[in-house]
Amino acid sequence: MLGTHDLLLFVVSGLLLNITPGPDTLYIVGRSSTQGLRAGAVAALGIGAGTLVHITAAALGLSAVLAVSATAFAVVKIAGAAYLVYVGISLMRNSSSGRKAAGVVAPAPAGASTVFFQGFLTNVLNPKVALFFVAFLPQFVEADAPNKALALLFLGSIFNLNGTLWNLLVAWSAARLTRGAMHSLAFGTWFSRCVGGLFICLGIRLALSGRT
Repeated sequence: MLGTHDLLLFVVSGLLLNITPGPDTLYIVGRSSTQGLRAGAVAALGIGAGTLVHITAAALGLSAVLAVSATAFAVVKIAGAAYLVYVGISLMRNSSSGRKAAGVVAPAPAGASTVFFQGFLTNVLNPKVALFFVAFLPQFVEADAPNKALALLFLGSIFNLNGTLWNLLVAWSAARLTRGAMHSLAFGTWFSRCVGGLFICLGIRLALSGRT
């Protein structure tokens, strides 16, 4: 279909990759647990928007630059690492600025636009996501496909749709599991601090990592 092959294998492989925890999943869990399902869903949509950037770049051949240019890869990697650390620090700072309303204590929430944009940047500033699409998508494109860019966009759209559905499920699950616990100031504060700390660790790890 549209110059692709083994579509079922692609879908199954993509789903397995989507359920592997990473910065995107961590961000969604953090927002869902501290602000509820709506914030988690917005975070998932922001990450989906970031994935669209990578898919389009891969289809146009722009991401290939990251695969061959050490300088380009290093610049994007450091920017992404710095942003992950920034998000982590923000979550840890928010955890200490609780608010009390009707006897319920919770961390100060971020607005929907902030949640969306942070999710977008969390994904789009990760160079390994770009390299993943460059390496993964072409494996399922026919060698004689009449329009390889269209085939890549088709595969990327399927991957992103499945990934977004999974992320929405993660958001729903995290919001449900922590609905009662987040009314506790101690739990809400320490959960945000733990998530923030993990983001900082991920940022440092990304900054120190190589291409693999």
